[in-house]
Amino acid sequence: MPVPTDRQRITLATFNRDKVRELRELLARFPVEVVGFYEIPGARAAPEAGRTVRENALEKARAAFDLTGDTSIADDTALEVDALGGKPGIYAARFAGPGASYSDNVRRLLDVMEGHAPQHRQARFRTACVACMKDGRELIAEGVLEGRITQAPRGSNGFGYDAIFEVAGQGRTLAEMDGAEKNAISHRAKAMRELIRMMDLAAKE
Repeated sequence: MPVPTDRQRITLATFNRDKVRELRELLARFPVEVVGFYEIPGARAAPEAGRTVRENALEKARAAFDLTGDTSIADDTALEVDALGGKPGIYAARFAGPGASYSDNVRRLLDVMEGHAPQHRQARFRTACVACMKDGRELIAEGVLEGRITQAPRGSNGFGYDAIFEVAGQGRTLAEMDGAEKNAISHRAKAMRELIRMMDLAAKE
């Protein structure tokens, strides 16, 4: 099922090359050019001042659309750890502070989770994907992946918190899965597949 083809380009409103790679894989079967924000002159990161993943994704997608006029897609992801009252939440990418690296954030989370037994380490990823369409419509989809925080990193694939997030019912972290396996079940993939379905329906109206 095709996404709208009134434009030949879809802009992904992120400077994160790992996210762009994943989203390109999910959109690979569609006849569109997919570009990341880092490929667009003058692009700047939106401030992400929202209180939810939906608000942040909307903010980013709107900024991309205003700059390019392309159909623009943005996502935002929260990591909700039950034992921490839902933290780091929408601040997952900067849990260890501004400019934190993936390893900084992982180390910080493992430190604050020290002493929590395996049965008390439940967590989930929550992603919102937003598409700002040329006709002015804004489409929003969400995806959730349940799991738990491991006591040490496992696996070498993926990025972010993947090495310490064991997927519920799988016995493996996201970093112990290859790209195809992750894209079959991940929070971002679920949200993107739903967004594509919504875009397809919108194109037929």
